[in-house]
Amino acid sequence: MPTTILTHRGDGKVSPAGRRALGHHLPGLRQGSGHGAKAAATPSPDITAADIVAAALARLAPVAAHRTAAVRPRLARVLEAFAAERLGVHHFASVSGYGHGDLGREVLDRVFARVLQAEAAAVRLQFVSGTHAITAALFGVLRPGDRLLALTGRPYDTLEEVIGLRGTGQGSLAEFGITYDELPLTEDGQVDEAGLEEALAPPTRMVLIQRSCGYSWRPSLPVAAIGRLCERVKALQPDCVCFVDNCYGELVQEQEPTAVGADLIAGSLIKNLGGTIAPTGGYVAGRRELVEMACCRLTAPGIGSEGGTGFELHRLLFQGLFLAPQMVAEALIGADLVAEVFGGLGYPVNPAPGAERSDVIQAVRLGHPDRLMAVCRAFQQMSPVGAYLDPVPAPMPGYASDLVMAGGTFIDGSTSEFSADAPLREPWVLYAQGGTHHGHVALALERALVALASMGEGGAGGASSPRSD
Repeated sequence: MPTTILTHRGDGKVSPAGRRALGHHLPGLRQGSGHGAKAAATPSPDITAADIVAAALARLAPVAAHRTAAVRPRLARVLEAFAAERLGVHHFASVSGYGHGDLGREVLDRVFARVLQAEAAAVRLQFVSGTHAITAALFGVLRPGDRLLALTGRPYDTLEEVIGLRGTGQGSLAEFGITYDELPLTEDGQVDEAGLEEALAPPTRMVLIQRSCGYSWRPSLPVAAIGRLCERVKALQPDCVCFVDNCYGELVQEQEPTAVGADLIAGSLIKNLGGTIAPTGGYVAGRRELVEMACCRLTAPGIGSEGGTGFELHRLLFQGLFLAPQMVAEALIGADLVAEVFGGLGYPVNPAPGAERSDVIQAVRLGHPDRLMAVCRAFQQMSPVGAYLDPVPAPMPGYASDLVMAGGTFIDGSTSEFSADAPLREPWVLYAQGGTHHGHVALALERALVALASMGEGGAGGASSPRSD
């Protein structure tokens, strides 16, 4: 059984036994303490949670510099799109009622298309979530008798009822006569490229590729890998639509899936592209005719992308997109920090700190529900909104398991702001994402370390509950 790393003393500091264990797991803290200061010649009498996080930040300095450097080319793409579409203050206004002839909406669509490297885009506040935008794309393109094949294993929980894997009588794809199959991932969580040809032997209208790991322990797909998959699919079935669930992945890498062969992508505005200030909404982008088909599902055939007011909120969507490159970089640095701190304490993390990332999600396998709840409570206590609330596991529409969520965000449900959530099921994995600045993530981690110390479980095990992984 692994040893306990932090031993609580009642003052948020680490006992001598805990300090020796930390010296083993976090070499940078063997001697001295302080926020980024050089180690002292003699051991410090106490190591605080702030010391642990500060040392992790110091080790990540080259990684953080790399993430920050990526802001400029992403921001340049946004500014070039604004300039090319001649964005002006008059585009912040909306047309009421039907929303016909809304110049602001039309410019917003064209700007997003440029940023997403797509032929066309539709950005709508009427999309209530990323799942809604994905659903509009699925129902808009697929017809009775068509086949949908998921290439990245079982999709995200909220799509199970959309497809018809759970629930009945709700008008799922299955109830409309659409066949669904999935290509299971390999044992190491990769796409089974060797099995792709066999999986695509039957006629297939659409393949679904989930870029993010979702609630699964697998690597998120880099854009280059998505491009290779699309190329393979087109070689086997040229008319098959390659559709990518792009949630959590926008602006993380230099290219978007639509730049490397994806026909259609969809996502949420309260994730990356909303820059933490979009109040709601989602988008679809890709080939013009496919975007229009998705819009016909959102509104109605004959209306398509021509309807829908912006509720006088276009400015927030333009401004959010302007802020998005910086917000994404901060979220990535925060994810690296979560991985560095928990990985240093012996917990399995995915991905590793500093690794190539294709989304902003950081998974930590805590191995026990008590640890999961302790970390979520600590994160909630450091939230700007609702810090007094205690996260309680509860059912949530669209999810198979009860969820615990730490999300004291200004925009309800926003995952571009720092938040964490987890399905209440083994192996008790925490998924953290977002963050307007990595300093907020650092403060939340300090509180989490103290919470684990109070349980006598600062590391990946403890006397009260062995690791289940």
